[in-house]
Amino acid sequence: MQSTSYTAPNSHHFSLPWKSPEHHFTTRKSTPFKPKSRFKTLSLTNSLRPSLDYEPEESIDKGPGPVIASPGRLPVVIRKSGRVSRDFFIPKQVSESYMDYVKWKFLHRVFSSALQVLATQAMFRAIGFGYSRSLPSAAALNWVLKDGLGRLSRCIYTASLASAFDTNLKRVRFSTSVIFTLSIGVELLTPAFPQYFLLLASVANIAKQISLASYLATNTAVHRSFAIGDNLGEVSAKAQIQTVCFDNLGLLLAALLNMLLKNSPRLLAGLPFVIYPIFSAFDLFGIYQGLKHVHLPTLTKDRLEIILNTWIELGYVPSPADVSKEEGVDFLWTKGKNVWPIRIGCLSPEDQIPKWSMMAMQCTSSEDYYFICMEIFHNKVKRTKRQGILLCLREGAITANIIMGFLQACYIRKAILVKRSWWENIIGGSDPLDSVFNEWFQVMEDSKRCAQKDLSLLNEQMLGMGWAAKNILLSTQEQTRYSFVDD
Repeated sequence: MQSTSYTAPNSHHFSLPWKSPEHHFTTRKSTPFKPKSRFKTLSLTNSLRPSLDYEPEESIDKGPGPVIASPGRLPVVIRKSGRVSRDFFIPKQVSESYMDYVKWKFLHRVFSSALQVLATQAMFRAIGFGYSRSLPSAAALNWVLKDGLGRLSRCIYTASLASAFDTNLKRVRFSTSVIFTLSIGVELLTPAFPQYFLLLASVANIAKQISLASYLATNTAVHRSFAIGDNLGEVSAKAQIQTVCFDNLGLLLAALLNMLLKNSPRLLAGLPFVIYPIFSAFDLFGIYQGLKHVHLPTLTKDRLEIILNTWIELGYVPSPADVSKEEGVDFLWTKGKNVWPIRIGCLSPEDQIPKWSMMAMQCTSSEDYYFICMEIFHNKVKRTKRQGILLCLREGAITANIIMGFLQACYIRKAILVKRSWWENIIGGSDPLDSVFNEWFQVMEDSKRCAQKDLSLLNEQMLGMGWAAKNILLSTQEQTRYSFVDD
């Protein structure tokens, strides 16, 4: 593009190919003029909001006579990254809930670190209260029992709950955090029972190793949920910086408490027992609230059930953030409280209803990758019975088959709840009539038809909401499959 302004001979005046929407250069005839400076120096700015507005400089000579307009200021703002403090702690591309998570992490790490300092001091006092001859042997046995047994327990725990780290991440993370807090309480008790120091220290270390195993196993999934720009390494690195800084603040808090009470040994010895319940409450509350802001996009049985129930009742797929709010931490004593719960697994001799189970298996064809039947849950503690729905998956079932079967099971549950009392009386009876089986066949056909109709649109909306719908994470019991003899 050629410039319309006049350029003096032998002058190195570069024309600008852009125009400002508000300011225009005026073209004047002028005598040859040699500028004092060929190039305009660019000024650096720290502004985070680039501005494309620029003002042309005033004419060098406003008096009479021919003059030439000096070169305009370049419409360029060189941006630097954000504030150093923010870049030091916070990754550049993270989800919206990350800052809330970091705030609660700060509360958790500060009080947890302070408690660990006080627990270490208590253990040192416990060693000092013992006999002088017991100190060398205590150090040796401490290595074998406290560290050796702790690491062995960590390996056993990790191997036994490998799949639970994915399927029940929040529950495992919070429950092991409670164990870690209790282990600190055990360490605080060592001065009161110095003769049992090794036993108490070993038990506390085993609990800490279990909690550490859970923390390391679930940390990657937590960081991945925040890394929206494939910057998992950056998020993990910044998390380590945050942990170090927050822990140092906890050390400072513990040091200040010791300085305030250094002239009162009795109060200093009783300090841990006073602040332990307070600091533990803040610690666990920070962990609990922080987990609420961890929105995992992976599909598990519980998250898929929330998605399908919302789809059936409201006609849309909820986002990972919406499911996270409803999912919560999911404590063990609150799991399975739904009416007519749906279970994925195999037939249990204790819970199956023979006639209903045989009927479901007989109606299964070689083209089906699952079958659905009713079962009864026996609670041995409360000595109660509850009706439920069982989804049995065939060997070779893929993700689409699992979603299809679960969606059909949810439709069956909806139909049963319309006539809940009638179905519960039928299940509790000893010999159901043929009309009951006909009713069950009709429910099965209607639910399968609805599931087939919704499956394509459901998968499309799940992908649109950011769900990782290529795979479903199932527990060890949920991964059980059946197969035909001819398979």
